[in-house]
Amino acid sequence: MNKVILIGRLARDPELRTTSSGIASLNFSLAVARNFTNQNGEREADFINCVAWRKQAENMAKYCQKGSQVAVEGRITTRSYDAQDGTKRYVTEVVCDNVTFLGSKGSSNNMNFNDDNGSKDLEVTDIPVDPYQDFGEEITLSDDDLPF
Repeated sequence: MNKVILIGRLARDPELRTTSSGIASLNFSLAVARNFTNQNGEREADFINCVAWRKQAENMAKYCQKGSQVAVEGRITTRSYDAQDGTKRYVTEVVCDNVTFLGSKGSSNNMNFNDDNGSKDLEVTDIPVDPYQDFGEEITLSDDDLPF
């Protein structure tokens, strides 16, 4: 099984290209933070090359930029090619099957959705009171009530 799930931020602006047959392709580098710190107490990141295709590539080019946070589902692929200097080059990258936009650089409580008419912000706020407090009494279940 070849399945990859990553959450990170775009390390640079994505590069949209079109194949000779008109299919959109987007290359980007995803900075994924490691879940541990180095000897100096600093958190390091891995920079993973990714590629998205077709409509997904077009949407990323339109809505994502350096620093945008995304979740990527895909598969690892390897390929090789002959460089102009005659050497053989090898590439390992994640081919994205699904990309979910999580936020933009510097946003903690805001998710930015940009469109052709400008920027629209969706503000996320904490709810100070329990919205379900007036729905009646709490129901308790025993383990015998569960079907599994």
